[in-house]
Amino acid sequence: MTSEAACVAVIDDDESLRNAISSLLRSVGMRVSTFATADLFLNRAVLGDTDLIITDIHMPGMSGIELKDRLDDLDCQVPVIMITAKTEQNLLDRAEASGAYSVFRKPFDTDDLLNTIEQALAD
Repeated sequence: MTSEAACVAVIDDDESLRNAISSLLRSVGMRVSTFATADLFLNRAVLGDTDLIITDIHMPGMSGIELKDRLDDLDCQVPVIMITAKTEQNLLDRAEASGAYSVFRKPFDTDDLLNTIEQALAD
């Protein structure tokens, strides 16, 4: 899968970050759907059209880690990249243990994010 054909879901309760990531991904030709919560994402039934998910770890309602667990329960093989402003090592360890493709701390380098997305889509 090439990034130009990819459909990425961006899930974050921070609207400005959601919009910034969305703009970045659209600038390289990706299709993007944005959601303020994991519940909204799951309720929209867009899973079948989603090639990659970028989600915040801490959000109201379902966390990014809980979302990954739910996706696993649904046997969804879509790669999940998690982002967080938190620095607690145990949280980062839990995110990695959940099977996240990668975990980024905010603020993050956009080139690193794009490279990781490319790798995740190629795997």
